[in-house]
Parts: sequence; C-alpha cells; structure tokens
Amino acid sequence: MKIDLSGKTAVVSGSTLGIGFAIAWGLAECGAAVVINGRNPPGVDDAVATLKKDFPDAEVRGVAADLGTAEGCAALVKAEPTADILVNNLGIYQLQDFFEIPDEEWTRFFEVNVLSGVRLSRAYLPGMLEKKWGRVIFLSSESALNIPGDMIHYGFTKTANLAVSRGLAKRLAGTGVTVNAVLPGPTLSEGVGEMLGEDAKKAGVSIEEAGVNFVKEERPSSIIQRPATVEEVANMVVYAASPQASATTGAALRVDGGVVETIT
Repeated sequence: MKIDLSGKTAVVSGSTLGIGFAIAWGLAECGAAVVINGRNPPGVDDAVATLKKDFPDAEVRGVAADLGTAEGCAALVKAEPTADILVNNLGIYQLQDFFEIPDEEWTRFFEVNVLSGVRLSRAYLPGMLEKKWGRVIFLSSESALNIPGDMIHYGFTKTANLAVSRGLAKRLAGTGVTVNAVLPGPTLSEGVGEMLGEDAKKAGVSIEEAGVNFVKEERPSSIIQRPATVEEVANMVVYAASPQASATTGAALRVDGGVVETIT
C-alpha cells in the first residue's frame, strides 16, 4: 500500500514533539503540506526546520498558538484558514489524586484536551464539506476505556474525545468526510521519557528498559509487553488520514498494544 497525500494540507495540533511530531513527519513523508503547531515559537521553528531538513521538497509551515484557549484556536485558523486533514493531537496529562484536583484543573484539562479539537473541527470542517473530502482524527487514549485512578481528569477528557469523534462522524454521514479516534496505549514519547527518567536512574537501567518495567507493572494486560514508539502510533494516524481509509469512520482505532481487555 502506498499512501499518497500530495495536494492535501494537514494541520496537526501540538506537533513540536512526541506523537504529534511523529504524525507530522509521517504525513510529510506521504507528500502532504504540513502545518506544525505549538505554544512556543522556538519549538515550532525547530520542528519546522527538522521536517524541512528531512524532506527538502515538502511544504512545511508553523503556527505558534496556545490552542487551550479560544483565542489561540482563532489565531491558528486565521493563519491557516483551510485544511484537508485535521489531527487533534494536543493533550496534557498529570498524575494527581482526585481529592487534590481543583475545579480550575478540571476546566484546564477540558479546554486543552477536548475543546481545542471541538473548536478546530468546527472551523475546518466547512471547507472539507465543500470539497466532499476530509479527514478529522482525534487522539484519544486507552485511558478513555481504562480510566486511571491516579489521573481521572485526564481519563474523562479522553472519553470525551471518543464521544465527540463518534457523534461528529454520524453528523457528517455520507459527506465524504471521515472522523475517527486513535487510542494509543503507553507510548515512549519525550514526556513519558522524562516521567520515567528518575526511576531509570535509580534502577540503573535505560529509559527503554524503564518503559518495559512500567508497562509490566502498571499495564500488565499489555500483549506487546512494552511501550509503543511514537512512530507506531503515527502510522495508524497516517492510515486514517489516507484515501485508503475511506470506509473507516466513527471508529476507535486502538494502538494500545493490547492493554484494553476487550475484543471490540
């Protein structure tokens, strides 16, 4: 299968590092014009420069905007008014006990993890509908199904991503525009690497070995028995964005390594 996204423009939120950058890289490799987004201009510039170095012929642009706010989403849309592919990747997470999570943290997680995707979808979908072709992909998580007891506020936003993506797919029935959610499991991104760094140092092991230990201890139902790589998650997103995925919509596409104990 050869995925060709030439002539398509892809906007990827939160894409300067980690899964988001891997998605942007995969889309650029397939010929899409890619819009990188992050809050900090230096980080955006670095990510754009890396993509241009890896793909000299690719069209790559960057927009620095805080998509956790309505103003930031509006700034991105003003800078990049149209998209054929929208990947709502932006997300935050934090270990925190339920009784210690104040109201403002619940609101912040909802604004960043849920409303950013709602706002961008609302802005870009009319253009996709005019073309009768488009792809919207929400990055959810296995935590949407296995709500973690130590970050319930995160899990609730990931479940909300599933609800929005499924409902939006039904709203767009028969239009040629698909909407899907991708559910990563434990993934060895930069953020997770930082989280595991102290444990790795104490145990005298590599970050990769610490990741394997984490999965075996904290996600023992994992079938692959290791964290996924960011590239493995990005591969599923690139497929969902492709013309070949035209019959896939309203789906929850799991890249969780088999962590979730269901067959549906």
